[in-house]
Amino acid sequence: MPNGCGCSLTSKDLTVMEDQLTHIAVACRVAANYANQFQNPQLKNMAATVAQHHRQHYDALYAFLNGCQ
Repeated sequence: MPNGCGCSLTSKDLTVMEDQLTHIAVACRVAANYANQFQNPQLKNMAATVAQHHRQHYDALYAFLNGCQ
């Protein structure tokens, strides 16, 4: 059953994607925490890059879902 937004997503699809947002947010927080705790500059930079990568995915999915409401 489409949600009327032009996205052709069912309410179950949206629920699954919202759950995915939660998982991405947790991954971002975990990577950011590691970036703050690492003493090795290479590990710190790698964890910060991973956190940024997750944040970009979160932002893109969030924007998509906001357009489907």
